[in-house]
Amino acid sequence: MNITSQIKQPIFNEMELFEKKFYESMTSKVALLNRITYYIVNRKGKQMRPMFVFLTAKMVSGGIVNERTYRGASVIELIHTATLVHDDVVDDSNRRRGFFSINALWKNKIAVLVGDYLLSKGLLLSIDNGDFDLLKIISVAVREMSEGELLQIEKARRLDITEDVYYEIIRKKTATLIAACCALGAKSVIEDDLQVENMRKFGELIGMAFQIKDDLFDYSEEAIGKPTGIDIKEQKMTLPLIHVLNTCTPQEKKWLINSIKNHNKDKKRVKEVIAFVKNNNGLAYAENKMVQFQQEALSLLGNYPDSEFKGALTLMVNYVIERKK
Repeated sequence: MNITSQIKQPIFNEMELFEKKFYESMTSKVALLNRITYYIVNRKGKQMRPMFVFLTAKMVSGGIVNERTYRGASVIELIHTATLVHDDVVDDSNRRRGFFSINALWKNKIAVLVGDYLLSKGLLLSIDNGDFDLLKIISVAVREMSEGELLQIEKARRLDITEDVYYEIIRKKTATLIAACCALGAKSVIEDDLQVENMRKFGELIGMAFQIKDDLFDYSEEAIGKPTGIDIKEQKMTLPLIHVLNTCTPQEKKWLINSIKNHNKDKKRVKEVIAFVKNNNGLAYAENKMVQFQQEALSLLGNYPDSEFKGALTLMVNYVIERKK
């Protein structure tokens, strides 16, 4: 049994039912929209976010989920899908998980409108059912994700990112949605704000570790579904690079910045940058930080009694930093 199946095991029935409810939550009277949403549903990823919602809900409540939990998982997935559709337009990307992206098949205008539709469907699903507490959690996540993306664009132009700014970017851009999944799962079944905040923090820490792992893939030789060095080509400032920029000599820093700004399409130069980052402790430093976030996340599970749900969440945290793609 692969690791994803192991994690899903304690929530297998919930995930089956969720898929049905999720597809229903997308339906529309417009045939074109239904054709596109059908395409989206049939090319889904691992569905990590709904898994976080259900596992968190079951761990904090001793195995209980309710209709609010299903709605919360659907809203998160609707909003996550909307952001992916919009991201592909922004990045002018033609592929998503090995398939054609929505904008590649139906052009940008339709892709943007589909993203808007999914976003509004998510918000209405909460409003129509009076889940205003869940809606607040999700709305904060959407705001932070937009801020994170814009902060990254702003800083990338000047290549002057400090480590603290980098953490702020990834907290908003990536970690905030996973934090929302865990807070939402807890909030759907219990009223204890302290536990909800504990779970939010847990999700945020996993999200931070997840993004650093993604950064490290840019330096790996293995086939991971994205070409090595792509972050450098796109002038994205990742943790291994930021650490090396902050610790190398002024001369080396000048060479690095010049390489990223003016020679990021030169394959030989990109390879030299990758080698320089590796040789100057960039990867080891980032890996160390990633493990710190992972350990901190695991420590937040310590207060809960052992259960299959806690076991699956622990597996999930470890999978985040051990995954190969």
